[in-house]
Amino acid sequence: MFLEIISPQEVIFTGEVNEVFLPGKEGNFEVLNDHAPIIALLQKGEIKVTKTDGSRESFQTENGFVEVLNNKITVLV
Repeated sequence: MFLEIISPQEVIFTGEVNEVFLPGKEGNFEVLNDHAPIIALLQKGEIKVTKTDGSRESFQTENGFVEVLNNKITVLV
């Protein structure tokens, strides 16, 4: 899957990933390969990313939203 995390000031992350944990407004959720299309609001919390090489990164967010479509995840924060 391809992930982009974008803020108004900069591109925070772009790259291929295996999984993404997101702080959804209605609760935390995980996105894996071939996830159904979704648009969701995000709340304050931590975005956790597992890259294809197995390494992990995390990013703090105050709010935003995420779109998942055709194995592309776009997070606007």
